[in-house]
Amino acid sequence: MAGRQLNVLFTLDHARTQWYHFTAIVIAGMGFFTDAYDLFCISLVTKLLGRIYYTDLSKPDPGTLPLNVAAAVNGVALCGTLAGQLFFGWLGDKLGRKSVYGFTLILMVLCSVASGLSFGSTPKGVISTLCFFRFWLGFGIGGDYPLSATIMSEYANKKTRGAFIAAVFAMQGFGILFGAIVALVVSAAFRNSFPAPAYSDDRAASLVPEADYVWRIILMFGTLPAAITYYWRMKMPETARYTALVARNAKQAAADMSRVLHTDIEEESSESVEKASASMVLAGGDEWGLFSSEFVRRHGLHLVATTSTWFLLDIAFYSQNLFQKDIFSKVGWIPAARTMNAVEELFRIARAQALIAMCGTIPGYWFTVAFIDVAGRFWIQIMGFAMMTLFMLGLAVPYNHWTTPGHHTGFVVLYGFTFFFANFGPNSTTFVVPAEIYPARLRSTCHGISAAAGKAGAIVGAFGFLYAAQDPQKPEAGYPRGIGIRNALFVLAGTNFLGTVMTLLVPESKGKSLEVVSQEVADDEEAA
Repeated sequence: MAGRQLNVLFTLDHARTQWYHFTAIVIAGMGFFTDAYDLFCISLVTKLLGRIYYTDLSKPDPGTLPLNVAAAVNGVALCGTLAGQLFFGWLGDKLGRKSVYGFTLILMVLCSVASGLSFGSTPKGVISTLCFFRFWLGFGIGGDYPLSATIMSEYANKKTRGAFIAAVFAMQGFGILFGAIVALVVSAAFRNSFPAPAYSDDRAASLVPEADYVWRIILMFGTLPAAITYYWRMKMPETARYTALVARNAKQAAADMSRVLHTDIEEESSESVEKASASMVLAGGDEWGLFSSEFVRRHGLHLVATTSTWFLLDIAFYSQNLFQKDIFSKVGWIPAARTMNAVEELFRIARAQALIAMCGTIPGYWFTVAFIDVAGRFWIQIMGFAMMTLFMLGLAVPYNHWTTPGHHTGFVVLYGFTFFFANFGPNSTTFVVPAEIYPARLRSTCHGISAAAGKAGAIVGAFGFLYAAQDPQKPEAGYPRGIGIRNALFVLAGTNFLGTVMTLLVPESKGKSLEVVSQEVADDEEAA
């Protein structure tokens, strides 16, 4: 099965790393910076929302979000993200990557600002409008997943492609950290400007009216970096692989890449393009689609692998991220809510999240960037899942030991390692692999399907952990009995182990041309 690669694609695969590659990483990465900020900053402010809108001064503890409200606030953006991944993934293959790339950014910026401006005179009104705008915020975020991954994979050379795609995704870590820093700065400013006693000392005075501005500022602030990059997104040319292989305009692809890479790429004659297209390894023609038997034969197991591993990973990853404040409270690392005022509690939660981000989350992302083109996608993913399983068991088995005074730091250290190996592992590789192993005309769609499976796992984690982590003897007010945090950690260890098993189906794409990996041409020697 011999095939011939077009000159422009061969040039891209062997191009030296240059300034434009780093520009593309920043432009695409700023979208992920905003994605992470918007998806995870909500976990910082949910306790504050509970205090502001659901506190009953006759009770000894400050208010918390009711079960259905907490589930909606934490999960609605994930539902929007799932829908956006499917829709924009499909649209990216139909209209082109660039055509819809700017729209997703505009949608994110507008809905992020609107979330902070959520209106209403009652808790129901504020929470309803917040959830409405966060759904559409998630819809825009969803589009960024398949488009950014596909654009970066199609721009990169084959030697450093994994590192470039992983670097785009690694901007998530900075988004999570930036969210915590913004929350720290805003809460510290309001804490100093509007001092208040602890809830146990004065219930009414512990919540100053100005606290309602705090969560709104935090939700809106993350839009600034993304808005700044809009102009450069619109200046990016369409990827050469889409232009040449899907739009069938190799001449335009060569012109675009010659300008971007500052090198002359020989334009191919129409006859050469036709020969290259005809010789591609496309049994039954190149029109077989996603639901065809030919796709199942070539990529069916690949799709099972990329969807199942992303699904299993996100059950654990989003459970850990969205509810780390609750875990830290229950193991005693964050003091009881009644001993603090509302803004002080937010400050403590943000400080804990910033520490985890700096020590575990961000280093894990960049370890992947450094080693993905050395060790390969497969080994990093299987190692990450295996280590997450071990560290989860390390938290769960001696859980009672970790919750006793004097041992909280050990719990936090092990918890940080689960984040490190999530990011130096499957959280990065599940994003990279689907952008490489599918043919150009289905690449964005299949990445969107894989990412949507991941968000289905995130929804399971967000809603499931909320219920499961409740104490089986003394659940929080309004919550049913759960299995407790210890047993919930055992469940997460089990999902990570299943992820290790399903990784065995993931193909290795290190150092190979996209056309070779996706079986559009044979190996590089034949393609050349």
